[in-house]
Amino acid sequence: MNNENQERDMAQAIRTNQAALQRELASHYDFIVCGAGSSGSVVAARLAENPAVRVLLLEAGGSDEVASVTDPAQWPLNLGSERDWNFAAEPNPHLNGRAIPMNMGRVLGGGSSINVMLWARGHRSDWNYFAAEAGDPAWNYDAVLGIYRRIEDWHGPADPERRGSGGPVYVAPARDPQPTATRMLEAARSLGIPSFDSPNGAMMEGDGGAAINDLRIRDGKRLSVFRSYTWPRMAQPNLTVLTDAQVARLSFDGARVSGVDVLLGGRRVWFGAAREVVLSLGAVNTPKVLMQSGLGPERELKRHGIAVRQHLAGVGQNHQDHVSFGCIWEYAEPQQVGNGGSEATLYWKSHPSLDAPDMLHCQVEFPVPSQENAGRGVPAHGWTMFAGLAHPKSRGEVLLSGPDPRDRPLIRANTLSDPDDMRAALASVEMCRELGNADAFRSLVKGESMPGKLSREAMEQYLRNGAVTYWHQSGTAKMGRDAMSVVNGALQVYGVDGLRIADASIMPRITTGNTMAPCVVIGERAAELLKAAHGI
Repeated sequence: MNNENQERDMAQAIRTNQAALQRELASHYDFIVCGAGSSGSVVAARLAENPAVRVLLLEAGGSDEVASVTDPAQWPLNLGSERDWNFAAEPNPHLNGRAIPMNMGRVLGGGSSINVMLWARGHRSDWNYFAAEAGDPAWNYDAVLGIYRRIEDWHGPADPERRGSGGPVYVAPARDPQPTATRMLEAARSLGIPSFDSPNGAMMEGDGGAAINDLRIRDGKRLSVFRSYTWPRMAQPNLTVLTDAQVARLSFDGARVSGVDVLLGGRRVWFGAAREVVLSLGAVNTPKVLMQSGLGPERELKRHGIAVRQHLAGVGQNHQDHVSFGCIWEYAEPQQVGNGGSEATLYWKSHPSLDAPDMLHCQVEFPVPSQENAGRGVPAHGWTMFAGLAHPKSRGEVLLSGPDPRDRPLIRANTLSDPDDMRAALASVEMCRELGNADAFRSLVKGESMPGKLSREAMEQYLRNGAVTYWHQSGTAKMGRDAMSVVNGALQVYGVDGLRIADASIMPRITTGNTMAPCVVIGERAAELLKAAHGI
C-alpha cells in the first residue's frame, strides 16, 4: 500500500508541476528535444539530471495514460488509433501493388508505448558496423555492452559479463511462457539450432539461436521508455514536457539552429534553444522536418519550393525495415495468449559466412494473416510464426508531398525490390515451415493453415501478398562519413551547428531484432555527447 501511495503522490506532484510549467512557458530553453519516444525520452531525462539545465521535451501525441498502453495484451488496439501516425507505404509493384501500413507511435513513449515490448539489443556485428561507419570505437559492441550493463535492471538468469542490475530499464524473460513459445525452442533444437537463456547474451554474439523473449513488462504492466526515464523527473522545475506539440520547422541564426517552430494545440509557437536542438522524431518525421527546414537533397527541396540551407543528399534515403511473412498453424484446442502474445524469437544465419543472422522469426500466439492472404482460410484458433529478414537489401526513401508541416510524408519502402530479398524470404519461410511442422508441435496443432507446400511461383505470390512490416523503420539520416551520411559519429548534422539527431534514422544499417533497445542506446550516447560538449 505504501508503494501505491508513493506512486499516487508522485503522479500528483508531476501533474501539478507540469501544469505550472505549461502556464508559464519560457521562450528559451537550454536544450529542446523533439520527440518523446525511445531515444528522445532518454536524452531529455539524462540532460535534466543537472538541475541547472533547462530542458523542453516536445511530443506531437498525447497522454500514455490509457489502458491500451498500460495493458500488454491490448497493444493491437493502438494500431490505427490516435496514438498512431497511421503512415502507409506507397503502393509497391514488388508487393503486387499493395500499400502496407507503417504504424508508428504518436504518444508519450512513442513506439515503446504501442509495441510488443521486446528488448532486443542487436548483434555484435551490428554495433561494430556502426563503429566502422562512424570512425568511432565508442559505438562498437564492447562499448555498447557497457551501456547495456549500466542501464539494465535484469531479472533473469545471472550473466554478469553481459547483464546489469539497478538501472532504469527493467528487463525480464517472458513470465510463464505459453506452450507455443516453449515448443518453438524445442523445434529449433530438433533442427540443430541451439536455444539460450536469453536472446540478448551469447546468442547475439555468434550465429544466433532461439530463446524466450526478454520483455519490458513488470507486474503485468507495460514499461515504456518514457515511463522508465522521463516520468520520474517530471516533478523537477527544469524539465517541461509538452504534448500535442508537433515540430513544424527548425529556425536558424546563420548556420546555427536557434530553435523550433511548433504547432502547439494547432497554434504556431516558437521556442529558442540556447545550446542545442535534438531531433528524435523517428525515421519518417526526422527527415521530413529536416527537409521542410531546408536540409536535404537539393532536388527534393526545390521540387517543393523550399530554400536550400544545406544540401544533404542522404536525408530521407537508405530507408530500411524488417519485413516478415506470416505462417499460420491451427491449434488442436484453443490456447491462452501470454505477455502480449510474442514470447519467443529465433535468429539464425542462412549461411555461416554472414556476419550476422539474416533470419528473424517471431512467434505470435494468435493467427495474423495479411488481408490479401486471409482468403486462404484463417483458423478460429491458431498461432503465427513471422518469418522475417533481419538484414534486407532493399532500400527505400522518405520524400515530401509538400512544404507544409501538415503535408504527409511519402514512404517508398521498396520492400522486396532487391531480388536477393525474395531468395532470402523463400529460405526463411521454408525454415519457418520446418519449425512449425516439427514433432514438437504435433500434439498442439491440427496442422499448417498457410502457406502450405506451394510451387516456387505460387510461394512468391504468397510472399508478395503477405509481406508486412515489423515496424522497425530506420536509416533515413544515417551516421557515417560518406556523401550520403547525414550525421557524424557525434550525431551532429553535417553543415549545421546546434543540431543533433538521436533516433533510429541514424542507423547505418538496421540492427538484428527489434529496435527499441538500440534506440535507447542511441539516446544514451546522444546524452553523453551533449553533456561532454557542454560541460554538464
